[in-house]
Amino acid sequence: MADALKLVVRSVDARVRPVQLRLPFRFGAATLTACPQLFVRVETEIAGVGRSAGFAAELMVPKWFDKRAEFTPRDNVAHLARATLNAAEGYTNDAAATSFGLFARHREALAAAGRRAGLTELSSTFGQAVLDRAVIDALCRAANCSFFEAAQRNLFGIDAVDDLPGWDWGAWLGALRPLRRIEARHTIGLLDELDQVRVGVDGLPISLRAVIQRYGHRSFKIKLGGDPAADLTRLRAILAVLTAQVGAFRYTLDGNEQYASMDALAELLRGLKTLPPPLYIEQPVPRELSFDSSLPADPFAPFLMDEADGTLDAFPRGRARGWTGVSSKGCKGVYKSLINRARCDRWNAQAGAPTYYMSAEDLTCQAGLALQQDLALVALLGLTHGERNGHHYGAGFGDAPADERSAFRRAHADLYDADAHLRIVEGVIDIESLFAPGYAHGASPDWQVTMPLARATELL
Repeated sequence: MADALKLVVRSVDARVRPVQLRLPFRFGAATLTACPQLFVRVETEIAGVGRSAGFAAELMVPKWFDKRAEFTPRDNVAHLARATLNAAEGYTNDAAATSFGLFARHREALAAAGRRAGLTELSSTFGQAVLDRAVIDALCRAANCSFFEAAQRNLFGIDAVDDLPGWDWGAWLGALRPLRRIEARHTIGLLDELDQVRVGVDGLPISLRAVIQRYGHRSFKIKLGGDPAADLTRLRAILAVLTAQVGAFRYTLDGNEQYASMDALAELLRGLKTLPPPLYIEQPVPRELSFDSSLPADPFAPFLMDEADGTLDAFPRGRARGWTGVSSKGCKGVYKSLINRARCDRWNAQAGAPTYYMSAEDLTCQAGLALQQDLALVALLGLTHGERNGHHYGAGFGDAPADERSAFRRAHADLYDADAHLRIVEGVIDIESLFAPGYAHGASPDWQVTMPLARATELL
């Protein structure tokens, strides 16, 4: 940790903007059409360097962090706002620490505060996950280095993790080789059109066939609804389209906690055996069942933990129940992703086989900081393909001012086309511009067109 920098967060400014999706996005039992996007700006004082500002952004998606029926989407967003304020209050003017030290010092207290307020584990840690990214951005900008270099030099100060005794974080981080290109895995939602080649008035694709024509995807993520018969019927229709239009492809399945019993999951697995195998099945059962019941002993495809990954020890606990994979998502935290990737490496070395794995999943990251920071994390983890859905269901930079869109296009010409939409060519995203100083941050949001965080619940 010789290079680790210590810092103090002097102020946190959390604000929101409305996001109106261009297409309804149905995942599990929820359909998303609009929600707020959180923007965070931190001012830090870094030892030996001086003042530095950092930014981050993340969509505040209702009915993913908390699917309980007794809470409305407005309740969900209010919970995420509360978690953000809790993190800001804890971090501001706390004693000097490394960026990881700050995370480690507050993680349990913030989780406990969320539990006392009735928040889920995922909701409780949302604010800290976004705040940590802004702190990392400030650190990288102060050190005039990229996120990748900061990680490889362990400027974050990552050290002890309880279940990884003796792990040499400096050597492991220094050996990471970030990717320069990432294959985009396209999400097929439960409401998505399949057969007709249909394009919207904005010139962007609507149907699956039109998506493939425009972007050239070869990797896909297919949402499940929880009814084995209905899911298998729709899956056959989707695979028929992919076979006819793509030829060689790979796909994953996402249950979004909709399989309420192991019997229903077993029925799905029996039906899958007649189809091309998916790479993995993401979170088919509710998060509560993930640790209480063991998954089928001989699954057709490995199981990947997502919504159940609410605490830092969730993956090790889930491993004992048959979960072999875990997702990386920006809304769950940079440090959790790095720790889980290290766990996979250690467990695979112990097993002598690549049994444990990570995936890159997207909670509808919108163009700009949220998308860029998530892509940078995926690249650092070495995940060759990642789910990308925000560009399809969202509308680029939405109502952001023209000057802001232009600034991002200039700074990240490899990422955005002339209309500020995500550039995907033959299914691949080039990310060379994310290697500039900062945490994937070559342009900044216009703070004058954001709203107070207190207004977040109005933006649904």
